[in-house]
Amino acid sequence: MKTAISIHDDLFKAADAAAKRLGITRSELYRQALTAFLQNHSDRLVTQSLDRVYADADPSQMPDPVMMQMQAASLKPESW
Repeated sequence: MKTAISIHDDLFKAADAAAKRLGITRSELYRQALTAFLQNHSDRLVTQSLDRVYADADPSQMPDPVMMQMQAASLKPESW
């Protein structure tokens, strides 16, 4: 779908230069940037919701910190 947007000249020039440097079209740059923004925004909403849930949790019902460290150490690293 084609759309028209308005952005400041400086932002446009920076985006144009980044697209050229990356070897992609401006449209592809904008698609990738918008996708990343929306994913980040969605992840932040999930994190905020979980923070609210755990803020009200009884500390005695929270997982053991040592167990949490062991579980985290067993996970493969991922790049986000």
